[in-house]
Amino acid sequence: MRSHLLNDTTTEHYRRSVTRGVERVAATLAATDRPFTGITPQALAPRIDAIDLDRPLGDTTAALDELESVYLRDAVYFHHPRYLAHLNCPVVIPAVTAEAVLSAVNSSLDTWDQSAGATLIERRLVDWTAARLGLGPRADGVFTSGGTQSNLQALLLARDEALAAGADPARLRVLASECGHFSVQKSAALLGLPAGAVVTVPCDAGKRMRTDALAAELERCAREGLTPMAVVATAGTTDFGSVDPLPAIAALCGRHRVWLHVDAAYGCGLLVSRTRRHLLNGIEHADSVTVDFHKSFFQPVSSSAVLVRDAATLRHATHHSDYLNPRRAVAERIPNQVDKSLQTTRRFDALKLWMTLRVMGAEGVGELFDEVLDLAERGWLMLDADPRFEVVTRPTLSTLVFRWIPPESDAVTAAGTSAAVAPAGTSAVTPADVDRANLQARKALAASGEAVVAGTTVHGRHHLKFTLLNPVTTTDDIAAVLDLIAGHAARCLNLGETLAHAS
Repeated sequence: MRSHLLNDTTTEHYRRSVTRGVERVAATLAATDRPFTGITPQALAPRIDAIDLDRPLGDTTAALDELESVYLRDAVYFHHPRYLAHLNCPVVIPAVTAEAVLSAVNSSLDTWDQSAGATLIERRLVDWTAARLGLGPRADGVFTSGGTQSNLQALLLARDEALAAGADPARLRVLASECGHFSVQKSAALLGLPAGAVVTVPCDAGKRMRTDALAAELERCAREGLTPMAVVATAGTTDFGSVDPLPAIAALCGRHRVWLHVDAAYGCGLLVSRTRRHLLNGIEHADSVTVDFHKSFFQPVSSSAVLVRDAATLRHATHHSDYLNPRRAVAERIPNQVDKSLQTTRRFDALKLWMTLRVMGAEGVGELFDEVLDLAERGWLMLDADPRFEVVTRPTLSTLVFRWIPPESDAVTAAGTSAAVAPAGTSAVTPADVDRANLQARKALAASGEAVVAGTTVHGRHHLKFTLLNPVTTTDDIAAVLDLIAGHAARCLNLGETLAHAS
């Protein structure tokens, strides 16, 4: 079995095996004509359950043949132009090349004696990102597994800063947008904050945090003797791609001396945009920032980081262990990344971004992100002009939230508060019917494999969502998917194709 260990004596075996894997994936990508096969869990599970893991195949080609059946054939392919669902991007080739390198070398980014140059590369990228954010000369940070972990670490630092200032743990509060990411609530629970510690702040019609509502909540906390340990603003909400008014929020946080965390997991691509960098104005005042390079920098999962304005705050994540990072290492100026991280063993994910920047440059990445933002604007114009659909808000980034509505039922609003108007020759169509039609359209579309879209709720009503992160997607793709949605929705309500396409 030693022949399967990667070392100086098995390099040819390594080269052949990896080449076969790459060729198999390349052939699959070349032959993929839809983002998904539509397979169900019930259909796929028996295939996987039938495999006896105690009886190895003993051959890479045979294992790849099996993998074709249980994974590659039915995988969801984010590179396809009609994958329009979640915040999953197609990936750039330099980053995939880096993935192969980092997996083979297998550096662990916890201590210098396990990573050497990898430690310095990650630190250089942290400095580069902090400079792009404008956080100042004392900034620092560390790569993480994703936005959820980045948000958790940022709130841990904010909590411990508040506690160090003498705050009562039972009276800590986190103020976050009602459109913010659910990881804020998860983080509060993991940090042991009291029930109800996360206070949701209402949003405006553009799904941006209302600063008047935030000011009122901050004043209420002061009156009631509560301690706002952090305000979480969002630069790119998951559902709507909205960017909160960062300058005004930062001013309020400064006035009330509250930690400002900006969740820019989605919107961090604006850092390299040629045309829209101004949308992040105000982020330079943040105390901490989440960035997900695996969203808008077109990196493979995972590639994320949390950045802080003051490197000293990272001490709250530090624990010294004699076998790993003893205190003497600090005096000896040995750069151990575990001193900054919630993780111990950690992949060299920073290499993917490093290779991308060295091959494509920041402007190359920014051009790709600008392309999908431009596409979203064109998609919004299409939806806004199409009587078959109502769209919730004009996009700031690349997300479109909308729903199909039956023709001549203008009274069925996004909130579903008015009675529907029945099309001629049909029964009355209720808001619940429209919810069912949109939900069924999404399911039918996925089952067909022709496209994949996401869903969410707005004011309690089911909506559909396009998350556009593929520069190869065109308005023709969007138009085709909208026609498919309308057809499935109309059939759900037995309205027929003619009615579904009526204008």
